[in-house]
Amino acid sequence: MKVMVLVKATPDSEAGVMPTEEILTAMGHFNEELVKAGVMQAGEGLHPSSKGVRVQFSGSDRTVTDGPFTETKELVAGFWIWQVTSIEEAIAWIKRSPFQDGEVEIRPIFTDDDFGEAFTPELKAQEDRLRAKIAQKGK
Repeated sequence: MKVMVLVKATPDSEAGVMPTEEILTAMGHFNEELVKAGVMQAGEGLHPSSKGVRVQFSGSDRTVTDGPFTETKELVAGFWIWQVTSIEEAIAWIKRSPFQDGEVEIRPIFTDDDFGEAFTPELKAQEDRLRAKIAQKGK
């Protein structure tokens, strides 16, 4: 099962406070463990919401709102994509992380089967082509 681990923003991350060398080192070691175990597929930190925008959709209308955004606890400061056998395995991994405060959210990523009959063979073929192109660009 593939999951996304969402690292929630904190007042410090939203203020642009960068992690210390000690924290970066600890996180680097944790990421190395994840990679060696074949769990980590991707992971990135995000700039504060003050550098982002939101796009709201209403019919054919598009409204762009510049950050920063309120409710820090609802914002994301970074993420991982992990391949695990279960949510319980993901929980076990995140409990080993060097985080000292804050919150993460772990959510399963949809698979093709989750979409049922609406995901036609043609749509699956299109998705497979797109994933192959993405994989080629990553090499």
